[in-house]
Amino acid sequence: MAYGYYPGCSLEHSAAAYDDSTRAVAKALGVELVELDDWNCCGATEYIALSRTGAYALIGRNLALAESQLPRTNGKAVLAAPCSACFLNLSKAEHYVATHADLASEMNEALAAGGLHYTPGSVEVRHLVEVLVTDLGYDAIRAKVQRPLSALRVAPYYGCLLTRPKIPGHGVDDAEYPSFLDELLHALGADVVDFPLKTHCCGGHMSQISADTANMLLHRLLKNATDYRADIIATACPMCQLNLDAYQAQVNRAYETSFDLPILYFTQLMGLAFGLDAAGLGLGKELVSAEKALAKIGVARPAPPPAPAKPAHRKKGDKALPMPRKKAHRGRARTS
Repeated sequence: MAYGYYPGCSLEHSAAAYDDSTRAVAKALGVELVELDDWNCCGATEYIALSRTGAYALIGRNLALAESQLPRTNGKAVLAAPCSACFLNLSKAEHYVATHADLASEMNEALAAGGLHYTPGSVEVRHLVEVLVTDLGYDAIRAKVQRPLSALRVAPYYGCLLTRPKIPGHGVDDAEYPSFLDELLHALGADVVDFPLKTHCCGGHMSQISADTANMLLHRLLKNATDYRADIIATACPMCQLNLDAYQAQVNRAYETSFDLPILYFTQLMGLAFGLDAAGLGLGKELVSAEKALAKIGVARPAPPPAPAKPAHRKKGDKALPMPRKKAHRGRARTS
């Protein structure tokens, strides 16, 4: 079973643990992920408000690459995206250009400058979790469990982009109160807690605009999960993970609370349940330590990675332009 794979920018950097655990879990399940060659940023959530043509050309370039690179299943290339924002942008763009000929023409005119063209309807965009629960199914996932997560109380957090807006053709059971992630976690043996705010927004980039608003939104989520005595919040979105993890201490200072909730990707929990090595799943990279939660299932938290070296200070009077440096590859294969 093979799928095209669009990791997106976050999984190359701040959400590297999501990419690591996705590839490890896919391999354990016998799923081949063929990374799209030369993919580019999906534009995140803001670019569409600045330039419609630019935004759709940016997204459409990835669709055009998928059309030309990936094999067809039932007449369509299938592209899996783990990031909820990437999934929304790709699937929404595909839907709109398939239903609005003028937009498709506008986008393809821009793509032609780079020698590309996209045929609307030729790529099916799927979220990773949708692929796992729909194509493989809960029984296949359950059959791989070697270390049941029965000692963990897990709050399933979908975020606001995974289920809304509901794109035609995507298997979301309920846009406002979905249950497919709950069921996946149940298949891992986890004690899945009721989480009424499971589809509420984490604030997105609000932390860069209004700290008070961001703190309020994050506080609601953390308090709700804590009220239901969750050990962990499991998410399928890099932005949600980043906000709840990186700004949890800021929320505690603002509200004089003491939240200590680790925020992990659902793929990390799958890997743990499958008996995979914790370090290989990116555990230890989270800012709010999962050490106490992992101890409940007999897993030691790997040591956090060393802090990156600080860049050298420029000499006084140095007016030379900073030059780009080639980044070291993260040491993983391009396919799983």
